[in-house]
Amino acid sequence: MSRTIRTRLRLGLTASAFLLAATAVPAPAHAADVTDYSITVDPTAQGATIDKTMYGVFFEDINRAADGGLYAELVQNRSFEYSTDDNRSYTPLTAWTVSGTAQVVDDAGRLNDRNRNYLSLGAGSSVTNVGYNTGIALEDGKKYDFSVWARAEAGTTLTVNLQDAGGTLATAHTIAVKKSGWTRYRATFTATRTSSTGRLTVASSAAAALDMVSLFPRDTYQHEPNGLRKDLAEKVAALHPGFVRFPGGCLVNTGSMQDYSEASGWQRKRSYQWKDTVGPVEQRATNSNFWGYNQSYGLGYYEYFRFAEDIGAMPLPVVPALVTGCGQNKAVADDALLKRHIQDTLDLIEFANGPATSTWGKVRAEMGHPKPFHLTHIEVGNEENLPNEFFARFTQFREAIQAKYPYMQVISNSGPDDSGATFDTAWKLNKDAKVDLVDEHYYNSPQWFLQNNDRYDSYDRSGPKVFLGEYASQGNAFKNGLAEAAYMTGLERNADVVKLASYAPLFANEDYVQWRPDLVWFNNHASWGSANYEVQKLFMTNVGSRVVPSTATTTPDVSGPITGAVGLSTWNTSAAYDDVKVTAADGSTLLSDDFSGDASKWTHTGAGSWSVQDGQYVETSDTAENTMVQAGDPSWHDYDLQVKATKKSGKEGFLVAFGVKDTGNYYWWNLGGWNNTQSAVEQAVDGGKSTLISKAGSVETGRAYDIDVKVRGRQVTLYLDGQQWGSFTDDQPAEPFRQVVTRDAKTGELIVKVVNAQASAARTAIDLGGAKVARTAKVTTLAAAPDAVNSETSTAVAPETSTFTGAAAKFTYTFPANSITFLRIKQK
Repeated sequence: MSRTIRTRLRLGLTASAFLLAATAVPAPAHAADVTDYSITVDPTAQGATIDKTMYGVFFEDINRAADGGLYAELVQNRSFEYSTDDNRSYTPLTAWTVSGTAQVVDDAGRLNDRNRNYLSLGAGSSVTNVGYNTGIALEDGKKYDFSVWARAEAGTTLTVNLQDAGGTLATAHTIAVKKSGWTRYRATFTATRTSSTGRLTVASSAAAALDMVSLFPRDTYQHEPNGLRKDLAEKVAALHPGFVRFPGGCLVNTGSMQDYSEASGWQRKRSYQWKDTVGPVEQRATNSNFWGYNQSYGLGYYEYFRFAEDIGAMPLPVVPALVTGCGQNKAVADDALLKRHIQDTLDLIEFANGPATSTWGKVRAEMGHPKPFHLTHIEVGNEENLPNEFFARFTQFREAIQAKYPYMQVISNSGPDDSGATFDTAWKLNKDAKVDLVDEHYYNSPQWFLQNNDRYDSYDRSGPKVFLGEYASQGNAFKNGLAEAAYMTGLERNADVVKLASYAPLFANEDYVQWRPDLVWFNNHASWGSANYEVQKLFMTNVGSRVVPSTATTTPDVSGPITGAVGLSTWNTSAAYDDVKVTAADGSTLLSDDFSGDASKWTHTGAGSWSVQDGQYVETSDTAENTMVQAGDPSWHDYDLQVKATKKSGKEGFLVAFGVKDTGNYYWWNLGGWNNTQSAVEQAVDGGKSTLISKAGSVETGRAYDIDVKVRGRQVTLYLDGQQWGSFTDDQPAEPFRQVVTRDAKTGELIVKVVNAQASAARTAIDLGGAKVARTAKVTTLAAAPDAVNSETSTAVAPETSTFTGAAAKFTYTFPANSITFLRIKQK
């Protein structure tokens, strides 16, 4: 169903409102750069209660977030399990170099069935591991624990070295391997200098078999010897998150749903299944990661639960629903397999909460945690694009879980986008079934977040609650953080509906990036929080316990028609276009091109390769993304765009653009997008895209489609083969001034939270409704240039704290341009 963007009621500004101030902040030097606002607070009214778990984090193993990231292991491919199933470029010796003779073997001499490969190292030979990023990072004076599983038919001596191009990094160790079966051997190194380019070398005097070659920093977060990288874990802990959602994401609902066993053929491309990830690390099966690498499962369910407990967060695991997503979109029709996964989920709850005498509680206890983890929430599925098939399976999970564990909240979802047919169908199913929580996901432009602060104002207060499990505004600049902060004021205002929210993804290793933006960035020796991280931290550490109702004046409406040129594009598809015609509202022709000659009217601004062939304009590459060509005048408005489009080959369909201002600002009708599973109108603003309308559907190869886009003012109507496909009105303003007020019951403070996402300061009259307050308020401010970003060497976006001595029942405060400000005002 198409979505028409709603227009919000705008409130008028009155000059008299600003004469009420008891105390004034001096006006900025450039008075013309000040916009006047007012905020009125009703301290006697009861707003929504804000749960302690309101804000949390979502950890998915994407961008090398686990191996090479939060999991502190320094050796890459420690068990020689890398495979072309993980990445086409991988071999079992990826990240290793051999001097002499060495061979990876898969035979009955292996360490165990689930760790199937091992290294056969020849006499007098050695292997060297390169670690992650530039190498193995060591810090002068710190201790590092080495271990290896080894066996030798006649006994041998292993010599273990740490070195870089400059020489030795620690005193070498020799290990005597006895003539016996597989045994774990250990040694401890003390680094003699700091390096981020270290290498670990293991040499053997005689033939030997090696597996699970490991090096861990002694100084990990909380738990050794299978601990977490300290600086990354501490950055998460500093957020004080209310929950930790894990392990996915696309890891949960992609790939085979079979287990890792001989019966299933030792399948490597499996969905993330919790039983693969617990027990001794050398017995955990590795797996292909959806994002194009290997996951060792050294960081598994036990470590997730421990980490959540350590930082005082609620664990929130996600299990497969047996409907794949993330472009795969298949429902598994195997009743026995479904029942097995349901039982696995019940076993997971027992692992988390069962007594140490229970089957799976005993496994937890043997791993070092006899007491339960107090699991209360569990999510089934992730972003399924087949809502009916998903919900049929979800219902069976839910019934089984609540029959055995009636206290458990079972979370559903609404698909991969913020609107559209999948979203609408999923929400109806969830509402009719009275589901506890529905997980919404969306990644949109900063403008979308500024436009949609009121999204949850109209949600049914008696229906399922919302878990905003994944959201971000497509960038790590401060302007993205500003837009997200503005949106978060709306989340808090609707805390009776939005019960949980987490930015996503959490981590990105700068040398292994599959997704942008991300909250925390790192390499092998350093980490830094993005501008978005500073925003999340400010909100998470200043939540408050209840919303205090408040209102604010706003900025004027959007006016003027949609303007822009027209464009054609493709995405992983070759397509042909013909008979392009743009007609003004008065019937005059603005552009006509049947490509009987050349393509001189068009400017190629994207990727790909375009040429005129047989009277059609053809983009010939079916692997290039965003191949835009443009024609016309950016000042065009109120016109009809007609074009014939034919898919020739590739994964998707074609894209017809309108309202094109430049390469980062346009609308396009994306027909056959998302691996040819749906069509949508997307709006790009400064390069960030958001979806305005979305419908399921595909494009046939070789078929010519008639496309007609009618632009009138700010309304657009779209026709496909003569039938109306949808329409929308883009008249919702990107409101730059947003606020919410909460009360902290512990401190007795009112927390006035104001986002000013514009280039002018906001001089604001604040009326606290007669509340008696202390004159001195604590102030935390994030202010920076819109394009400012944080990096390893520069922290351009960081909070500044100060005091304000002019607080009163009525006062004026000038919020800086491009800023987020939290005023904590003590009530008397």
